[in-house]
Amino acid sequence: MNLPPDQMALGRRTFLKALAGTPALGLLGAAAAMKGPVPGGPVRLGFIGVGGQGRALLNNTDPAFAEVRAICDINPDQLKRADEVLMKRQFPKPQHYVEWRDMLEKEDLEGVVIAVPLWMHADVTVGCLEAGKHVLCEKMMAHDFEGCERMTRAAERSGRLLEIGYQRRYNGVYQAAYEGIVAKGLLGDVYHVRMVWHRNGNWRRTGEPPTPDYNPSKWGYPTFEHLLNWRLYWKYSQGLFAELASHQLNAANWFLGSAPVAVTATGGVQRFKDGREVPDHIYAMWEYPGGRTVTYSSVESCAFENRYEMFFGTKATLVVRNEVEALLFEEGNGERPSGVEITERGSAAAADASETRPGNTAGESRGTTAQPSTDSTRPAASRQEISRFCAAVRVHTPLACGPEQAMHSAKACIRGNESIGRKTRLEI
Repeated sequence: MNLPPDQMALGRRTFLKALAGTPALGLLGAAAAMKGPVPGGPVRLGFIGVGGQGRALLNNTDPAFAEVRAICDINPDQLKRADEVLMKRQFPKPQHYVEWRDMLEKEDLEGVVIAVPLWMHADVTVGCLEAGKHVLCEKMMAHDFEGCERMTRAAERSGRLLEIGYQRRYNGVYQAAYEGIVAKGLLGDVYHVRMVWHRNGNWRRTGEPPTPDYNPSKWGYPTFEHLLNWRLYWKYSQGLFAELASHQLNAANWFLGSAPVAVTATGGVQRFKDGREVPDHIYAMWEYPGGRTVTYSSVESCAFENRYEMFFGTKATLVVRNEVEALLFEEGNGERPSGVEITERGSAAAADASETRPGNTAGESRGTTAQPSTDSTRPAASRQEISRFCAAVRVHTPLACGPEQAMHSAKACIRGNESIGRKTRLEI
């Protein structure tokens, strides 16, 4: 994956020449950025779940687009940390709630941002939609097929917006790669995609309860350990498929303009035999219409390749690495392919570090989002996530990832775990 300097330089020149005079070139500057203030004034928002990912979204909320009226979490320590985030940004202190239904009843909200553990996505989202609120729910869409369907039906019945927060959809590198390369047909026909997300570290978190007598059992967690490490238990989580693979598969569906029809997967708890239930290593092959295949691996024993999506086309190969750079290698009659690059270092492409730091050894898939860029031409993906949702509420701009697109990646990942358990190929 490492190229010599002369290839990198050639790639930059070739890429810029290829994009000259096309709309995609503009994406390298502004990355389709939403700029405030939004017509009609900021959207009145409440946040349900202000752990790592919830705070990352709070930290990237643009006051020109959103007014944070209230925050809700069953852990008082998370509420305190959220207040600290808002205080640093000189936001007014919001109202605090432990029960999300109380927040909906007492606050005059237009929209709700949901970043609770996966198993609660469907119940909380449906409740908010039925209360007449627009909803931005973090990925993955739901814990099971039935939850995805419930959320979709609730959005249809309520007439409210439902957006699922896949950060690659708001990332300028992906936007530029799609608009400037994929949509223009520069890859030719793509029959194979390879995706990896490799880390070397334990996904398990450590921490103390907010008080010695804190008891989360009323919310479905028999111990604080189950609340702290919910990602490691099947009741609450779909493991690496939900927290990591669904991000990349959602991007593959976007770039391929399709969804998988079957999956064959394997994996298990191969390194960290510490009582966790979900695998720490997974490997999958998704089949798409037209003879196309996507292969995937996520391991917690070696970070060598880190993470990337690689699209092999008959005319060129596109690689998006670590969510901050994209490379294009043209096919060349058996000769070494020429390379072109989109990178946040080599251009003004918008990007942030997403929900997982490169080489993250802590294994936390939420809550490590980088600070937003100070360059107004490079808005963070998290900032765009909130701003675009608010713009959709106010002026009806299109959603980046509505229920249909999100459901395809969720169901494919749920089936991946089922394939591991049943040791067989499964249709989706």
